[in-house]
Amino acid sequence: MTEPVAPHQRIAAIDIGSNSIRQIVADVSPTGQIRVVDEMKAMPRLGEGLEATGALGSAAIDIGVSSVTRMVTLARKLSAERIEIVATSAVRDASNSAEFTSRVLENTGIPVRVLTGEEEALLCFRSALGHFELGAGRSLVMDIGGGSLELVLAKDGLIERVASLPFGAVRLTERFLSPDVRPRAVRALREHVRDGLRKAMPVKDWRGAQVIGSGGTFTNLAGIVLQRAGVTARSTHGTRITRVELEHVLDWLQRLSPEERATVPGLNPARADIIVAGLSVAAEVLARFDPRDLLVSGYGIREGLLLESARVLPVIADPGDARERSVREFAERCHYEVPHSKQVRKLALQLFDKLAPRLRLNAVDRQILADAALLHDVGYHINYENHHKHSYHLISHAELLGMTPAEQIAIAHVARYHRGASPKRKHRAFAQLDRVLRNRIVKLSAILRFADGFDRGHVGAVDHLEVRWTERAIRVKAVPTEGALTVRLELWGASRKRQLLEIVAGHPIEVVAPDGTVVVTSADEGE
Repeated sequence: MTEPVAPHQRIAAIDIGSNSIRQIVADVSPTGQIRVVDEMKAMPRLGEGLEATGALGSAAIDIGVSSVTRMVTLARKLSAERIEIVATSAVRDASNSAEFTSRVLENTGIPVRVLTGEEEALLCFRSALGHFELGAGRSLVMDIGGGSLELVLAKDGLIERVASLPFGAVRLTERFLSPDVRPRAVRALREHVRDGLRKAMPVKDWRGAQVIGSGGTFTNLAGIVLQRAGVTARSTHGTRITRVELEHVLDWLQRLSPEERATVPGLNPARADIIVAGLSVAAEVLARFDPRDLLVSGYGIREGLLLESARVLPVIADPGDARERSVREFAERCHYEVPHSKQVRKLALQLFDKLAPRLRLNAVDRQILADAALLHDVGYHINYENHHKHSYHLISHAELLGMTPAEQIAIAHVARYHRGASPKRKHRAFAQLDRVLRNRIVKLSAILRFADGFDRGHVGAVDHLEVRWTERAIRVKAVPTEGALTVRLELWGASRKRQLLEIVAGHPIEVVAPDGTVVVTSADEGE
């Protein structure tokens, strides 16, 4: 007898940090899927002045208690089954933390769990484990809060070392960069962090580990980097940033006035005064461990708390697992047509493998094409008319893991252009992308729309494609599936959708029937 599937749990997680207080109300599935219902944020800066006085300020306490009370009220109105409240560095270190936590309990009826540095780090790691592929190799998860830096070293998804250090963005700003940010003070801050890391963290066997950054420092860094690259993304999650890029942004920001920093595209103005300290800490961690790049997490303590509260242990994912699972589950939620989508993906990848060297496409492009092929018709979930445009909007706003924001945007565009008009600069979303990404999208869209034509009847009549690049033309022969009565519709469909690929390849395309005859059909860009 099959056991019934446990329903999702609606849980509210409130994280009281040194800089901000954040709440997330979400439905958590038994497999760890998180569907956000609502979010709320306040910035009482509980950690402000803590370095000098050792206590939380009375005004900050008042604002903090009021903010948490409002969040609990919202969670109850949204019928949250459980409400979890945790506090981190500022409350942990303050001499009057009991005053704050007792007032929260009095106003909400819910106790505050004051996390140790290690518990804070473990929640961040639990969140990262649920959103990244940490099953192979060494990884370092770091979270920079207002009061502390949390570090978790793991091998093949299993924790080997945890550390919590007093290197938070608010704390270090007050100690080194107040009232003004000066290059000499930034150097002193970095030397302080460097010395602390040298004493606390080993380097042997950990150089080159994959580094994942969690917290507002990293999401704001990603926002700045994406804006500078001309990429408009719904989320910064999954952004890859090199050490050189981080150092360039840090050097630029520390030379701006406070007013100028507050207007930097991609940077939350409320974080402008502490971003230099946060990035300085991040830069020193990267200098210590020398990774290939930094991977930005859009998730943190709150999501880890949701998973902990729901008693869900994330599955340790090997490279590619999280992405494949995320794309498939999204497709299933959109009720995609499985046989057709898989058939188009198979044929598109056959074309890619034959054409990629000539079109100068790489393995990353191949994965983008594979995902776009699987998702190209998810717009049917809304309606058939203009479903390619609906596919674009659904994909670009989806919660997809294991990919960068730029890759997700590329997947959305490639799916959008599998039919209808070809990519054009007059299309605003396409025009906003940088030239290199636009060129990749055009090439991949050309392959996808041609492959889609070979399953025009949605019956999988074509078993595989034989591709030969001759001096005269690119000859693509359709080999029928065993038992297929005819592939005439598929040959017609592919022939009508060959035009963009001919332009991209700079070569005519001949669609060849099983008997060797060339199908003559006028190409129609609007098919």
